[in-house]
Amino acid sequence: MKGTEAVVEEPGTRLAVAVMGAPGDPLSPVSAALPADRNPALVYLARLAPGSRPAMAKALDTIAGILTSGAATARTLPWHLVRYQHAQAVRATLADRFQPATVNRYLSALRGVLDEARALGWDCGEAFRVKGVKNETLPAGRSLDGGELRSLFQACRPGPGGSRNAALLAILYGSGLRRAEAVGLDLDDYDSATGALRVRAGKGRKDRTSYLAAGGRAAVEGWLQHRGQGPGPLLFPVGKGGTLTPRRMTTQAAYDALQRLALRAGVTKVSPHDLRRSFVSDLLDAGADLPVVQRLAGHASPTTTSRYDRRPEGAKRRAAGLLHIPFSGSAMA
Repeated sequence: MKGTEAVVEEPGTRLAVAVMGAPGDPLSPVSAALPADRNPALVYLARLAPGSRPAMAKALDTIAGILTSGAATARTLPWHLVRYQHAQAVRATLADRFQPATVNRYLSALRGVLDEARALGWDCGEAFRVKGVKNETLPAGRSLDGGELRSLFQACRPGPGGSRNAALLAILYGSGLRRAEAVGLDLDDYDSATGALRVRAGKGRKDRTSYLAAGGRAAVEGWLQHRGQGPGPLLFPVGKGGTLTPRRMTTQAAYDALQRLALRAGVTKVSPHDLRRSFVSDLLDAGADLPVVQRLAGHASPTTTSRYDRRPEGAKRRAAGLLHIPFSGSAMA
């Protein structure tokens, strides 16, 4: 079904667009891109923390592709023409493709763009009211036990590369930083006297201070003996020959370094975020208050922090162990 032709007047441009004629019909991309300061998607992405932009840009590109059968991207879609029926169609398509957590993240990006569209003076009707999907799933990731953590640190070989990896592990687990936050640290953000780490422009553009315990400080100090005290990023790339490159590590390099350590240590299925989950779980297990752990982790709400807590799984496992199952293998012989 063809949509009706509409003309959108904007200062300095005249855009002809095809408006959806019925639920399920795709939007047609605009014939010319909106200026960056009038594009709701670009305005939305600009207000996000740098570490969040790639994921949300990908989400918006996916949504734009759904609405136009792949003809538009986040930059070219006429977001100000998205209406409630379009948003609902997006929700249904996403729910068929992805897990609920991913669907809700994508819908959050969509609502953010529609909010910006309204702020720019466009009426998107009730589209911003599209709701997330409800589904209780098993928590993502896992918490590492003490033996696995020790194995990871023991897998850090002597030399600059091993010292850098030990410092990275100490920061990810000992302070619960996201990997983008870890590689974003500068030397000036670390206080060797207190173990304080100043996280600047973390998720949600929020600054916070976290702390390293004595073992974590020792790992960072060991790395600084190789790195030196010059200004710049705290963590450097290290070549195979131990050559240091004085520039910032990428998030992918941090991920790859952890995977190599895990392979060497025999620790399976571990991600940088699992170290963050371990940070939260171990602090709560040690008796730290939930609001304090929330602030250390940089979470917007204690509900988010609670989702990182893996202690309930241990409690359920211990409870299940109280049962006696009267089965003897000899009975099957």
